[in-house]
Amino acid sequence: MTENKEFKPQIKRETKNKIRVEFERTDLKERLKTKYLSAYFAKRVIWYIFRLLLLIGIAFVVIQPFITMITKSFMAPQDFRDTTVVNIPRNLSAGIYKAIFVDLHYIKVFFTTMGTSLACALLQTASCCLVGYGLAKFKFRGAKAVFFCVVLTLIIPHGSLQAAIFQRFSRFDILGIFKFLSGTTVTGIGWLDNILSKIHVLNMPMGIQTTNSIAPLLILSVTGLAFKNGLYIFMLRQFFRGVPDELEESAYLDGAGTFRTFVQVILPISIPMMVTVFLLAFCWQWTDDFYVPLFFVKDPQASNLMNYLASDLPPASLALDYTQTTGKSPEFMKAMEYGCGMMACLPLIILFLFCQKQLVQGIERSGIVG
Repeated sequence: MTENKEFKPQIKRETKNKIRVEFERTDLKERLKTKYLSAYFAKRVIWYIFRLLLLIGIAFVVIQPFITMITKSFMAPQDFRDTTVVNIPRNLSAGIYKAIFVDLHYIKVFFTTMGTSLACALLQTASCCLVGYGLAKFKFRGAKAVFFCVVLTLIIPHGSLQAAIFQRFSRFDILGIFKFLSGTTVTGIGWLDNILSKIHVLNMPMGIQTTNSIAPLLILSVTGLAFKNGLYIFMLRQFFRGVPDELEESAYLDGAGTFRTFVQVILPISIPMMVTVFLLAFCWQWTDDFYVPLFFVKDPQASNLMNYLASDLPPASLALDYTQTTGKSPEFMKAMEYGCGMMACLPLIILFLFCQKQLVQGIERSGIVG
């Protein structure tokens, strides 16, 4: 007994061409009536308008806070006292940004934060590549336990590690190396102690923690123990697992060693993934509000840019003028915070605009989406 199947006629290409020719030969009025006065066209228009309004609404919800931050940061002092002014300034003024550059020393703190973020991001990328490649391509006893520890670091709260890190780095020294570099080593030999007392490479007389040094950040980054390194290792491991083993086997047959294969064969094809990890590490370090306040405890200008801009408000040049004009308006303080926030996030926005293609490609190839 055969099942009755619905018959679907096949329209040949010649038939389609014939229908198209006949449609084009009809009167223009009839063609417009057939094309636009139909239920199918009305349904498409309604669906298009619905999607357009939905996208506009979502875009407005996402972009509106940034527009408010920008417009309010350009308000003049008299606008904060005017109740008719809400988000759009009536009198434009760049006094807030001028104070950020002059009084808050934006350029100096910017380059300090840039140097720290670049150094940590490069070291984290290099160390995480090595660890991720080892976990992906080498079979050894305890590999699953190591990978489990890596994943475990993703769920440990930052605050729970703060005290341990503080204690570790406050007295951290490897065979007296840091005492030697900081000029605090005492050998009992007069001329040698005189030379060592003039050496202040790291400027750490009582340990890493008690001074303005990025040594703890560099040590954690180069050893793959910094925050978020577990995520970077996981992403790189997933990527390296997708690299064909035949590439490595071919390199081994040509006489290349393990490290040479990793550098000359694996890394060149891993550039998009490495760029993604670098961008994530750089952005995390740039916006870090945990490690930097923990280690930069003396000089505010050696701190993170975002934390520094928010720690000294309002600037001296604006405090008197704006306070007298606005009557200590809370809206003025919000505008100051908006301006500082925009100046702190602006480098990351520019970086994303130029590197978004590489970022998306790296995330797609990491195997953590889809």
